[in-house]
Amino acid sequence: MVNAPSPAPVLVLLRDDYRVADNPALHAACATGQPVLCAYVQDAALQDALTTRIAGWAQAACAQLATSLHKQGQTLLMLSGPTRLSVPALAQAINATDVFWNRRYDAPGIAADTDVHASLKKQGVTVHSCTGRLLFEPWAIRTQAGQPYRVFTAWWRAARDLPEPPPPLPAPDMHGKSYVPARALNLPEGVCLGRVGTQMPPALPGWTSGEQCAHTNLHRFIENALEDYETQRDRTDATHGTSLLSPYIRVGQISVRQIWHAIRHAAHLHPQLATDAEKFLAELGWRDFAWMQMFTTPDLATRNLRAEFNHMPWRTDATDLAAWQQGQTGFPLVDAGMRQLARTGWMHNRVRMVVASFLTKHLLTDWQKGERWFYAHLLDADAAVNAMNWQWGAGTGIDAAPWFRIFNPVGQSEKYDPLGQYIRTWVPELAALDNKTIHTPWKSAQRLNYPPPIVDLKLGRLRALECWKNLPK
Repeated sequence: MVNAPSPAPVLVLLRDDYRVADNPALHAACATGQPVLCAYVQDAALQDALTTRIAGWAQAACAQLATSLHKQGQTLLMLSGPTRLSVPALAQAINATDVFWNRRYDAPGIAADTDVHASLKKQGVTVHSCTGRLLFEPWAIRTQAGQPYRVFTAWWRAARDLPEPPPPLPAPDMHGKSYVPARALNLPEGVCLGRVGTQMPPALPGWTSGEQCAHTNLHRFIENALEDYETQRDRTDATHGTSLLSPYIRVGQISVRQIWHAIRHAAHLHPQLATDAEKFLAELGWRDFAWMQMFTTPDLATRNLRAEFNHMPWRTDATDLAAWQQGQTGFPLVDAGMRQLARTGWMHNRVRMVVASFLTKHLLTDWQKGERWFYAHLLDADAAVNAMNWQWGAGTGIDAAPWFRIFNPVGQSEKYDPLGQYIRTWVPELAALDNKTIHTPWKSAQRLNYPPPIVDLKLGRLRALECWKNLPK
């Protein structure tokens, strides 16, 4: 009796989508009925921009996914080498008929995927590029003239007129579908193949990696913080006033479609949540809007979208920049935010706006220095969102806050941390001050181990406005 030949396998590439549920590429691969091989590509050329912090968080997510796949009899392989070379080589070595991946939208990722697609096509391999990272494709929402929107509110109205994003996909059953090569694979020089380990790197305070942890955070947010989200989201002293989902979204341990439909379901069950739910959904839309900008403007992180700011006389004071980076500016809310970032890899969104305004307006420092610092230290260092937010705060981008909108860090502190709880958490040397003086410690009669303000707020504001007024229009 002659045994029937084993069916040819399909290959799934995983890149910042380290989850089993609602993973369109993984789901489509399993739906073929063929053996499935999952692989992660470690490509130094595409990871140069990743800092140790975000790289470590992604490594943890990858290890968690490897553990989840192992429970279903799957092995997550790690390819080391150039994507353009390693993926076609692996597909050829295992005689794969199809390769599946979720689309990328950054210029380096698009270029690499385009080259791989062409190589695989020459080998007779079919490529399936799936939508797994955004609610709407970057090209899906355009003005009547066919141009990208330049104002978020108009883009959001157009988005809400579209059908709802598709419901999330269930986790596929992968038992019995694992592909195990019968022999050692013949791969070219410069390409290495191994297994992704399940050992977790050290975690930052307050964060635990995992697909299940992401969903626990989502359910906690819906149950405890979605109601009153619109009014409480800016309160820095509200420990769980925000969703704390952005680091998990960044590495794809939860999808935006899963979040969207969970929020919509909660609002359907509890109509009183409708306004807060819509506000939160708009935040997911803001992320899509950022990726639309980066897709159409690949140099979003390195070019002023408003050209007049190319003539802004930015200051290059290394001492001021270092004080901002280290949380030693003498302004408690700014310093609390920068220290929270340094310790946990995250910062409250309201404080992100305050510290960005302080750096670009009061210190008159080029926003790109802040953008690079954030990208180096954030666990949720999203290339598009980070760049767009900095251009928004600096007034240099599309739909940006006007330059003359300059946040006063004292006023913001008094409004959004009225009892000084956030400040006391991250600037403990001010903990003994009363609730009023803690916002202006330079007025205290106590001797404090805390620096004096590095800039006069009024003079810094006037200097920024004067520079802006003198820009060529």
